[in-house]
Amino acid sequence: MIDRLTLRDTLILGAGALAATGLAGKAARAAIPTADVPPPKQEPEKGATLRVLRPSKFVDPDETIFRANTKAFTEATGIPVRVDFVGWEDLRPQTAVTANTGAGPDIVLGWPNDPHLYSDKLVSMTELAEYLGKKYGGWYFLPEKYGKKWGTNDWIALPMGGSTGPTVYRTSWVKEAGYDTIPADLDKFLDLCRKLKKNGHPAGFSLGNAVGDANGYANWLLWAHNSYLVDEKGNVAINRKETIDALKYAKELYPNLIPGVLSWNDASNNKAYAAEEIGLTFNGVSVYYVLKNDPKTARIAADTDHAPQPFGHAGKTPASALILNAMLFKHSKYPNAAKEYLRFMMEQEQYDKWLTGCLGYWAQPLKAYAKSAVWTSDPKLAIYRDGCGNEFWEGYKGPINAAAGSVTANYVLVHMFAAVSSGQAEPEDAVREAERLAKRYYKS
Repeated sequence: MIDRLTLRDTLILGAGALAATGLAGKAARAAIPTADVPPPKQEPEKGATLRVLRPSKFVDPDETIFRANTKAFTEATGIPVRVDFVGWEDLRPQTAVTANTGAGPDIVLGWPNDPHLYSDKLVSMTELAEYLGKKYGGWYFLPEKYGKKWGTNDWIALPMGGSTGPTVYRTSWVKEAGYDTIPADLDKFLDLCRKLKKNGHPAGFSLGNAVGDANGYANWLLWAHNSYLVDEKGNVAINRKETIDALKYAKELYPNLIPGVLSWNDASNNKAYAAEEIGLTFNGVSVYYVLKNDPKTARIAADTDHAPQPFGHAGKTPASALILNAMLFKHSKYPNAAKEYLRFMMEQEQYDKWLTGCLGYWAQPLKAYAKSAVWTSDPKLAIYRDGCGNEFWEGYKGPINAAAGSVTANYVLVHMFAAVSSGQAEPEDAVREAERLAKRYYKS
């Protein structure tokens, strides 16, 4: 995932944004199925002004169209809105400061578990979420899981999209290694990665402190081996045979990865893939978007395809989605204006432009948007369409709560797999340490 761009990258993305805007215009006229539902009565406060904090762009239209939609809201309502974009690793610390000081942005578009860290400091989104669900065909599985306080029907956040990380690979190099597509079987996937490495096209998966990529890789290793962090009752259950198996597999896979993944951030695999240093990774649509919109790398995009992460022993895609979860803090002086802003941004006239302009990078949380024109604009995008319907979540199988969020935010699983992969710890020692840390968060 790209968040540090060169000037050349910016120019490339700017050109891509122009093309995407044309497609977005067509999509805005596409038939998104809606129900005739009256919006909530949330009259904006007089003199309202809003400040929004959200993660930085990975594809240029994410910011360009988001800002354009925000400007349209201001023009329609007279309410000034300031939007600040911050680096992915900086978002959680800034959210914590906002929550703990009771000052700062009215709205933060944070990560999946973040609302569950600060649920007592957030304004209810139930009325707005129920309206959007009724109008746009209901919510996908993960947005509903992350939007609601666990075990209740109370919405504490408003999910605005989800980024998934399926397998992104060079088709010619995978065929050269003897495979027509990405195998679902873990042994065959390991064999593929070995052959890719032998042929000079290694795989690359982050084992550094990367919000999306490293947590996604660690969770895939765990879930593909039928293991999990906690059980249905919320008891830490990671110290189990299946986790040991996952750690041993990660250690076997590691020598076939490109060197340096222990320090990779969310930009690293994008850069390595675009530089043709790796032939396979897990990633959102961002790398394909950049390659497709640069004439100099169009040949790489043509040789790129996507596939589900190997199922392994899971029986279904062992992946979650990085949900972009909008939180409205109680310190806001203008909660009605803030909710009206969020409603405006989620309505099809605005939302479909954003969805389509980003080539589905933040895939829709509402099912009606599966009919967006973006999903038929390029067959290679189809795998991203229903990513919010994946049935795994951070802290699976247990409740989504502050403890699950803390384990993710502190990279407990990532560090466990990194220690074993690099030979710094034996599987049994690493899992005991992860268990100790997880129990600390789940007891606090």
